[in-house]
Amino acid sequence: MNEIIRDTQSSVTHTSLDPQDWNEFRALAHRMLDETIDDIANIRARPVWQPIPDGVRAAFKADVPREASDLADVYRDFSEHVAPYATGNVHPGFMGWVHGGGTAVGMLAEMLAAGLNANLGGRDHMPIEVERQIVDWMRHLFAFPESASGIFVTGTSMANLMAVLVARTSALGTLARQYGIGNDGALLAAYTSQAAHGCVSRAMDIAGLGTDALRKIDVDADHRIDVAALRAQIAIDREVGFKPFLVVASAGTVDIGAIDDLKAIAELCREEGIWFHVDGAFGALAILSPELAPLLGGIELADSIALDFHKWGQVPYDAGFLLVRDGERHRQAFAQPAAYLRREARGLAAGAVWPCDLGPDLSRGFRALKTWFTLKTFGTDRLGAVIARSCALAKYLETRVLAEPRLELLAPVNLNIVCFRYRAADEVNREIVADIQESGVAAPSSTTLDGRFAIRAAIVNHRTDESDIDALVAAVLEFGGRRSGGVIEVEAPPLAAQSY
Repeated sequence: MNEIIRDTQSSVTHTSLDPQDWNEFRALAHRMLDETIDDIANIRARPVWQPIPDGVRAAFKADVPREASDLADVYRDFSEHVAPYATGNVHPGFMGWVHGGGTAVGMLAEMLAAGLNANLGGRDHMPIEVERQIVDWMRHLFAFPESASGIFVTGTSMANLMAVLVARTSALGTLARQYGIGNDGALLAAYTSQAAHGCVSRAMDIAGLGTDALRKIDVDADHRIDVAALRAQIAIDREVGFKPFLVVASAGTVDIGAIDDLKAIAELCREEGIWFHVDGAFGALAILSPELAPLLGGIELADSIALDFHKWGQVPYDAGFLLVRDGERHRQAFAQPAAYLRREARGLAAGAVWPCDLGPDLSRGFRALKTWFTLKTFGTDRLGAVIARSCALAKYLETRVLAEPRLELLAPVNLNIVCFRYRAADEVNREIVADIQESGVAAPSSTTLDGRFAIRAAIVNHRTDESDIDALVAAVLEFGGRRSGGVIEVEAPPLAAQSY
């Protein structure tokens, strides 16, 4: 036997993947950290986004690496070919989609989490207690009972899917997990607004209920779900034999940031015995701002809430979250007994409800740590002030648009999203968005409102200030002038010097 072991050792050397020279590794690691911090500290010196050159893209068609490479060479490849061509949401000029800017604190926490390499599927260890503490904090913030449960997920798309599954199990009973949704499941009907995020429809698809089972209700003049129309549709569906089981309200719609009338919807759902879920991807965290929290009145009555800490919470990607009022119903939707997941009275396998009982994942990263670091380091008061500030900047952009005859506001500014356009054809505005993105000055996105193309600015990054808003407006006017044959260079109006 010893001879076999000696033969094996002679044929395989350095089986550990740890560095052979820790001092050399440490020096390079410090350089990586220093250069990353420098990049964040000097982010304004870089373009928001830039197109990927053909040569750089082609370099990533290489074959699977069979031989080892020096870590310094791999890092050089990253520095030259990956980092310069990222999405750009760290930059204060990124206003395209609702992406948080992240923080250096969150980055360090992510590094510490990687060092622990903890699997948060279950068992008895402190990383799970960190996640449980955040669940408790969320219970408190949203006035949920002690029996409520919560879990970290990739993002609100997954959280919304899980909410659909919890509501489905609540409506059909746990046997549906074994036998399928059957005839009763085919009669289930869910409701959301025309302005809801597309992931709600996708969740219905993945849950096996079908997208046709989701009724998309018209919105009012403020882009909120029409509660009277919702009530009427529920009555119609009951009359013909359908079983209404879920309403998904929006706390911050994807296009313009509208918040549905959560109190009215909660009352309707309570009357009808329907699960009330709130998609609060970014808007739910307005609860941290005393100034904005009243807009969420009624969210405390929800059966479940989905949100993303990686948006307004400024936690690095990804850090989605689902909070469920009835923790036992949550558990019944996902818990799966297995011999290898047996819970013991003592030892590493001890513990109460494990996170794997509350979602589809057994292998789970330590997302909670970067959220824990963010909440503890900055505090909810400061984070709430950052959220309120982004809404004030949106109002500032609104004043800039309204003061400029060449621009047109296309929707009310509810929170932090401004939809507007250059007074020209849709195709001109489409080219303006691409021109601005490719210039590196700013990164707006676009949407369509009432059949009209809109330039959409979502102000989420904590680094954004008035100068970034001014740069966006100047770029829209400059490229609009080029595309429509007008003046090319435009001075910002006097409002640009005001603080808001």
